[in-house]
Amino acid sequence: MKRMLAMPLLLLLAAQSPVQQPAPATPPAPPPSDAAMPLGDLLNFGANGERMTVPVHIAGAGPYRFIIDTGAQRTVVSRELAGLLRLAAGPTVRVTAMTGVSEVGTVLIPSISVGTLGGQRIEAPALEGRYLGAPGMLGIDSLQGHALAIDFEKGSMVVAPSHRRPSFERNDPDEVVVKARNLFGQLVVTEAFVGHQKVRVILDTGSAVTMGNHALQRAVTRRGKQGIPITLTGVTGESVTASYTLLNTIKLGSMTINDMPIAYAENDAPPFKAFGLENRPALMLGMDALKLFRRIDIDFANREVRFIMRRNALIG
Repeated sequence: MKRMLAMPLLLLLAAQSPVQQPAPATPPAPPPSDAAMPLGDLLNFGANGERMTVPVHIAGAGPYRFIIDTGAQRTVVSRELAGLLRLAAGPTVRVTAMTGVSEVGTVLIPSISVGTLGGQRIEAPALEGRYLGAPGMLGIDSLQGHALAIDFEKGSMVVAPSHRRPSFERNDPDEVVVKARNLFGQLVVTEAFVGHQKVRVILDTGSAVTMGNHALQRAVTRRGKQGIPITLTGVTGESVTASYTLLNTIKLGSMTINDMPIAYAENDAPPFKAFGLENRPALMLGMDALKLFRRIDIDFANREVRFIMRRNALIG
């Protein structure tokens, strides 16, 4: 059985008293998107397994290489870095991760910035660095109101302010633009289908593995391929068994992706239930699938995702 570290989506619910606690994890997986970049901060991202990292400053200290996680609602810091910077304890929150629900202590970050982005004061869950696999993780709380242009070929990311506009202009013949809706601050792509079955898709750059829920697994059983058993280690250090396989075809907007890697957990992953998606076919698109593209633009303000395809990819 293969063992893989999977950085799952984080949902932070209910707050309580201050303390400090558990942690996120590190994953693996396979294969990427091009167009005009918006004006903003150009950041070269480093590799962390299959995930991307960018330099982050906390209260002027740093830079520290944080994982970019569009599947996490909140920015996370490792306990080790929190101790080094002597960050004050914040309230306890409930974290819903792939492997279950845990009570986690937060710390108060006076200011956090990526290039010229940010600088605001936030409360961040403090998690063990050995499971996080980095000093921290940049969640969508630090990215709202901005657009990300992630270029896998160049190993760079542009972060730029975004403003509502009436329409979207295509800049590249290889690009596909899909609309998304906001769900708890998360962008959920609803223009996705497996056969005639509609599928909800969440982009999760913090996970090396694409995860599907049981509703999707049931819908594609006859179309899916035989999977291999793997073990995924989650943010709190707990593990879950999953079946890693290929989804024959999935349609996103006007494009079709063939043989997309996907894992199904033995017990349905809790984040799907937290999003109210446990009974609807849904998946969280991890780096194994995102890297099939040359570039991906994520525009939070306009609720749009632009995929720029690799010319030799198994995408139609």
